Amino acid sequence: MSLYKVFFIMGVSGCGKSTIANLLSKELNIPFFDGDDYHPENNIKKMASGQALNDDDRQSWLETLNKLAQKQLIHNSCIIVCSALKEKYREILNRDISNKTNWIYLSGTFNQIKERINDREGHFMSSDLLQSQFDILEEPKDCLKVDINLSPENIVKKIKEELMNKSEFGLFGLGVMGKSLCRNLANNGFKISMFNRHIDAIEVDVAKKFKENYPELSNSLAFDDIAAFVSSLQKPRRIMLMVNAGKTIDYVIEDLLPHLSENDILIDGGNSNYLKTKERFDYLKSKNIHFIGAGVSGGEEGALKGPSIMPSGNENVYKEIKTFLETIAAKDKNNLPCCTYIGTEGSGHFVKMVHNGIEYVEMQLLAEVITIFQSLEYNPDEIANILESWKATTDSYLLEITIDILRKKEENDWLIHKIVDKAGNKGTGNWTTIAAAQLGVPNTMIASALFARYTSFFKEERTEASKNFEASSKSKPNISIEAISEAYQFARIINHYQGFRLIQQASENYNWNINLSELARIWTGGCIIKSDLMTDLVQVFKSQQNILNDETIKNQILKLKASVKNVVSECVLNEIAIPSLSESINFLHNFAKENSSANIIQAQRDYFGAHTYQRKDDPSGKFYHTQWK
Repeated sequence: MSLYKVFFIMGVSGCGKSTIANLLSKELNIPFFDGDDYHPENNIKKMASGQALNDDDRQSWLETLNKLAQKQLIHNSCIIVCSALKEKYREILNRDISNKTNWIYLSGTFNQIKERINDREGHFMSSDLLQSQFDILEEPKDCLKVDINLSPENIVKKIKEELMNKSEFGLFGLGVMGKSLCRNLANNGFKISMFNRHIDAIEVDVAKKFKENYPELSNSLAFDDIAAFVSSLQKPRRIMLMVNAGKTIDYVIEDLLPHLSENDILIDGGNSNYLKTKERFDYLKSKNIHFIGAGVSGGEEGALKGPSIMPSGNENVYKEIKTFLETIAAKDKNNLPCCTYIGTEGSGHFVKMVHNGIEYVEMQLLAEVITIFQSLEYNPDEIANILESWKATTDSYLLEITIDILRKKEENDWLIHKIVDKAGNKGTGNWTTIAAAQLGVPNTMIASALFARYTSFFKEERTEASKNFEASSKSKPNISIEAISEAYQFARIINHYQGFRLIQQASENYNWNINLSELARIWTGGCIIKSDLMTDLVQVFKSQQNILNDETIKNQILKLKASVKNVVSECVLNEIAIPSLSESINFLHNFAKENSSANIIQAQRDYFGAHTYQRKDDPSGKFYHTQWK
């Protein structure tokens, strides 16, 4: 991809934009265009008569300059001079080229610039209109700010040093995900700096060797020295941390802090605990450093080709990095980035945590489906063919990769038969289960999938137990392929209900104001749990917070319910382990009951602990205690 850039030089009239652009143009040997030359005649007449332009006057002018920039970028870099005093003006100028723009803001005082204007002859902009420009000026944050007290030559020198010789974005940590994100950023035209630690005889010249292996990184800068890495970045610095969650993040932050400046931005792109993200946000705020917690999903391939990204923190700070994150993100069916501002504090890492919890269940359900088919004596190729046919009604990324896994052979046998049945985890399922318990949300399917993984890890004890409690029945379960498919679809709906219900509760508790429809949208591309069902939920959440109240989903559940009951009962009778499938129908049976057995629990609590209870025949909600004996 081309590394051509548009350098927008902005500021109020009289700050010296054209002078600086002319000098910079000669230094860089690229053309410059004065935005004033592209005003329509009506605008020029209006200003010449002493009237200030309004937003409607500027709209077509800004669009013309945006088209000019796009046309120039096909062949070369260029410089465009434009006052661009409001953020919304800059948004128009940035349209479709935000990853290829650098903003230079020439800053000066009113009196300083007024004096310059009064000394200038033949310009249609009088000093009388200068105050109107200062009144509407919204100073950009994501830019190179230059004081016009400097000489023009020194201003150009500073621009060259900051924008031409320094990187726009830094990536700290070159593991699998870090490397893929670097290549993604570089492929999208960003100049980046890459850092990986140096450990003698273990990690030596990692960044340098990585750069040498990929042509797209030829314009990137590689470091194993933190001070040099930070110094190579434009201010405010934007550094994405791709290191292991936990204490490592804190160590890295402390290593970086001595080299950072006020308003620099750190982005944690790992699977950090959302509570720790809030702590780091507050800690760095006290140091005048901004912190963004960004969940990133998609694995190695997603990070390279376009992941789903879930950033949170201060919304205005997010706007300073959105160009980078939204450019490298996957795109949905409408070509919108699968990246959106989630909310404040650690909300981005919270939703990524729940994303992973949903993922745990989706994986477990497929594993259970395969177990059922194995009990029916289908081989992996036959199971893969069956799952292939399911894509027409229930397609997903995890379904697709499971089909590939089942078909993979090694030495005339299926590779799946050679893999030890002990499933690992990195903690996010555990955190999701804990968060659900803390928030009081019945996220039973994530818990069942998590404990299924924990159970698998007790391989030796399971082997011994299998000898002691071997299945008494060897008959095949009486289940059709269609029933298994429908049970699987049913369980997936319950899983997604529980996951999004947990996010909704957290959003309410922490005042995050998470948009569930927008969250579902960014999970339709790039991420591990993308699926046809997720795409359907985008529309559902526009009118419902509870998907079980959606008419279409309600009818699906009623239609699929008979199959899941049949599948679960047959599996129980034939001693086939299906913890998550069975939990899906158990949950609905427990949840969809107006009167539950909890009255017995409450009476027991009152009996032994005087915890009190409420009565059905007293609508006031008063609490009672009984002497039970």
